[in-house]
Amino acid sequence: MMAGLVCMALGAIVARHSLVREFSYSWLTGFMFCLSFCVGGWFLVMVHHVFDASWSVPVRRLNEHLACLFPLMALFFIPIAINVLFASKENYIYHWMGENPATDHALRAKLPMFTKGGFFVVAAVCFFLWWLYPGRLRFWSLEQDKTGAADCTHKMRFLSCTGLPVFAISVTLGAVMWMKGLEHEWYSTMYAVYYFAGSVWTTLATLYVVAVVLRDAGPLKDVIREKQLYFIGSLLFAFTVFYAYVHFATYFIQWNANIPEEVFYYLQREKGAWWQIGMVIIFGHFFVPFLSLLRIDVKLTPVLMFALAVWTWLMHYVDMSWNVMPVLRPDGFRLSLLDVGCPVFMAGVMLTWWIRAFQSAPPYPQRDPRFAEGLDVYVPARAVAARTGGAK
Repeated sequence: MMAGLVCMALGAIVARHSLVREFSYSWLTGFMFCLSFCVGGWFLVMVHHVFDASWSVPVRRLNEHLACLFPLMALFFIPIAINVLFASKENYIYHWMGENPATDHALRAKLPMFTKGGFFVVAAVCFFLWWLYPGRLRFWSLEQDKTGAADCTHKMRFLSCTGLPVFAISVTLGAVMWMKGLEHEWYSTMYAVYYFAGSVWTTLATLYVVAVVLRDAGPLKDVIREKQLYFIGSLLFAFTVFYAYVHFATYFIQWNANIPEEVFYYLQREKGAWWQIGMVIIFGHFFVPFLSLLRIDVKLTPVLMFALAVWTWLMHYVDMSWNVMPVLRPDGFRLSLLDVGCPVFMAGVMLTWWIRAFQSAPPYPQRDPRFAEGLDVYVPARAVAARTGGAK
């Protein structure tokens, strides 16, 4: 947090003549980067319950704590809201707010959502749902630690089944309004899927690191086995491919159609150093992790996976910059101290909140009915145990 604040302070001095505009875009990039971890954590919790998984029980609580950081993201959203409410026209993050729908067909076609009122309604709805569903999932998870009741599992499963469509709609609204809305003329029906895929990809790499650190430090030493690490690595490999497929398919379809309302987005990102950043994303976001994770033993080698996780965080931030920063710097990529300070500060605050949440509850679910299965421990049924004289 302190490192982020120092970078932001120095960056503010350097960019003092265009501070509002520079800070706004740097903050938005950091916000969308950090929001990814909450999105990924919530999704992994719901998938765990929907598929009635057992292997992920020991790491489920780590994701629950991540998902419950959404209220913190609502606080981080305040500078963006202030820009929308009070910035002058030349300092708007979203230039469509200074356009006239009567003369802008793309804006008129997206009314009433693309208005100031619609912007804040979407934000309020998203943050409310993101507080409600992850919060209730964590509540029933902790309640099961106390009671051991199977009813808690049923409630979490119900919340996950109903939460998946809520997740899809709300993440779509957030990604479209806050990041794709920077260039409202552009059309893409896969943009939210693209953001979702990158978010889960980044969260899985983070989950691997946290699981290994807590295993070696003690809290999870008895419950993190090779199976957990291998499956997290396998999912990371799967989402590497899924992300690349969504990104390439969107580009290829729009390139093939060659419609001005679609291709201008990519033409802008082929100018200057943005072309090199695009190549970094192609090779760094896909080929490096894809080729690294092909071998089975890599998924079980923490040193290699830790290096890959750091690379994953870097590539996801580059990806978020590639989405946001061409609006501010159309001539090419340039990294400023504000670009570094904003995500580092947010990540520090999130880590502090996550650690406090982790320390406030048992490190893993205590009475989940699938826990023994997740550790490959056979527990005989009561009737079998009674006949054989085993433990009841």
